Amino acid sequence: MAHILVVEDDPSLGFLLQDSLESAGFLVTLCPDGEDGLQALAEQRFDLCVLDVMLPKLDGFTLAQQLRDQSLQTPFMFLTAKALKADRLQGFELGCDDYLTKPFGLEELVYRVKAILRRTQPQPETTAAENAKMADMHAFGTSWLEFNNLQLHVAGQTYTLTHREAELMRLFAQNAHQLLKREEILQRLWQDDGYFVGRSLDVFISRLRKYLQADSTVKITTVHGRGYKLEVAV
Repeated sequence: MAHILVVEDDPSLGFLLQDSLESAGFLVTLCPDGEDGLQALAEQRFDLCVLDVMLPKLDGFTLAQQLRDQSLQTPFMFLTAKALKADRLQGFELGCDDYLTKPFGLEELVYRVKAILRRTQPQPETTAAENAKMADMHAFGTSWLEFNNLQLHVAGQTYTLTHREAELMRLFAQNAHQLLKREEILQRLWQDDGYFVGRSLDVFISRLRKYLQADSTVKITTVHGRGYKLEVAV
């Protein structure tokens, strides 16, 4: 949940801003003047500041300058009745992420806030498990297959497979230590168990064995008259 600081001296507008942003799912701290806003920034971390420009004690432009002078990287946007070009330019020169002039719709404000947060908030890092899922990764022995990239990694070497080779290697990896009948492989990968397709399977298995020969923990064995098995040392 993003935490937003709203600095607005008009109590009615401040209430409306807080209510709208909280209804949109944000945590909101409301301050009535610039000095209170500056104090809140010293005590808490915020994901975004929404600043009125014409504030008592410390105006919004000065508050924004304080942010930058203190090297705070909190993004901020201005809400103001000051619509002159010079005022807008001053706001952007201070580094604001948006400048919204009054009157404005509360729905528009929420959309602008969401847009700023999308640009400025770091995206969560994917976990190793998520990365493996995205790559359709399969490990066996000291080797592994990135199916989506058609890459087989063996003993420090990377081999780019054909799509059919990758499908076959994935099938073995998903069924390590289990007998895969020859006709079952042919039907699952080719939907055909004819003679010529069978010869293609022999070629693919020969290639995979060649790729894997540098990994002593992995071996594709032939179970005569039945099929094949990927054996992985434990």
